[in-house]
Amino acid sequence: MNSAANLSEKLLLASFDAFASDIHFYPYPNHTDIYFRIHGKRVFHRTIHVTHYQLLLTYYKFTSGMDIGEIRKPQNGIITYSVQSQHYALRLSTLPVNHMESLAIRILPQDEILTLEQLFLFPYQLKKLREWIKNRSGIILFTGPTGSGKTTTLYALLQTILAEESYQTITLEDPVEKEISNILQVQVNEKAGITYQAGLKAALRHDPDIIMVGEIRDKETAKFAFDASLTGHLVLSTLHAKNAEGTIHRLLEMGLKVTDLQQSLIAVAALQLVPIQVDKSISRRAAILELLDGTILNRAIQGEDVNKLSTFQTFDNLRRKAYMYGFISKEIFNSI
Repeated sequence: MNSAANLSEKLLLASFDAFASDIHFYPYPNHTDIYFRIHGKRVFHRTIHVTHYQLLLTYYKFTSGMDIGEIRKPQNGIITYSVQSQHYALRLSTLPVNHMESLAIRILPQDEILTLEQLFLFPYQLKKLREWIKNRSGIILFTGPTGSGKTTTLYALLQTILAEESYQTITLEDPVEKEISNILQVQVNEKAGITYQAGLKAALRHDPDIIMVGEIRDKETAKFAFDASLTGHLVLSTLHAKNAEGTIHRLLEMGLKVTDLQQSLIAVAALQLVPIQVDKSISRRAAILELLDGTILNRAIQGEDVNKLSTFQTFDNLRRKAYMYGFISKEIFNSI
């Protein structure tokens, strides 16, 4: 295992130095290609021999608590890693492919505390979020594809709320991506019977002011989250949807009624990360948001195509604005 541990250390340190968010292993019969995802872009890192990959895979499965002998089913695991007083949570996932297993590692820095001001490109959109979180009941949804910053935004929002006032706050997550003080964080564990629905029922008995549901995945969780928002709780959650308007369609597909949305839904923020340029080099990514609230939200709930409204800023409008302000290059503008 020593050679595997050494190879793992080299890979992880290289990924941290590159500010990678993910490491992807692509296995072939004689070799395995390794890629980093940096600022949302997949970048080739190196190739290793198949025997080294097998040793590395076994090492990762063992240290993350997976079943080493199981190669036919997808598995998940978590490793904590520290280097030079920096702490990381590594979320591992295996996937059977052509009699082999691929591996993906999500890198979650634990010490990185991004403020809301650092997360968003346009200050007026942050101002909107601050208005939303003053509500004491109802539900706010953050939507977008995997890796678009939904959970990071939720954490930053919770920390902002708690810095301003003390609230009983409970999160239900699968997995808990980052530990936050002064918050009760519940790890969803379906095998142990702690589903989102079971966790929500238990959480409501703890008299919460704010509940964060890591992700609305099915109609049962959606119904329960909306019901909780009707009983004097502020609910924050995420949902996979292409854009803000698509979020409304997804909720209706999950069996929620128009009246449910009208009574409970405070707002929807669809996120998209764009690489920001400083001195012609990409320094970080920031979020642009499609925002639905108030009158525009009601019109979307009633089935109107809000993308055609001049008062609604689509991702296309926002990217164009970012380009005109010099935040992103022409090359990036044309590629996203």
